[in-house]
Amino acid sequence: MNVFLDANVLIYLFEGDAALASSVQQLILRCLQPNNAQLFISALTLLECRVRPIKHQQHELLRRYDGFFASTDLRIAELSPAVMQIAAVLRAHHGLKTPDALQAASCLALPGAHVFITADVGFRRVPGLQIECLLL
Repeated sequence: MNVFLDANVLIYLFEGDAALASSVQQLILRCLQPNNAQLFISALTLLECRVRPIKHQQHELLRRYDGFFASTDLRIAELSPAVMQIAAVLRAHHGLKTPDALQAASCLALPGAHVFITADVGFRRVPGLQIECLLL
């Protein structure tokens, strides 16, 4: 099982209040419960999560993100040509914005079963994407 985290989930985990961060952590842990579950993000998430801390010179927050991204338990899905092709179809047929199309395509391109954890209910319109939505 692949557990894929949308960037907004990580932002809530690292930058949300304690209750929200706890809810995110519990949801991630629940989804990781099946044996051999692997945690994924897209390469785009590296960009999306690092912009605000860089812009506002939040060095400690940036270190926390970078520590998470360097974890040996985390896999980073690359933005390959195959992902770009899937993203183009998602944009054309389902009206997703480019970043959302890239996130969904990164997950869909992974081999095997997956769950996509997000706080954005708009991903529900993507066929084949198995969603766990963080309720805010």
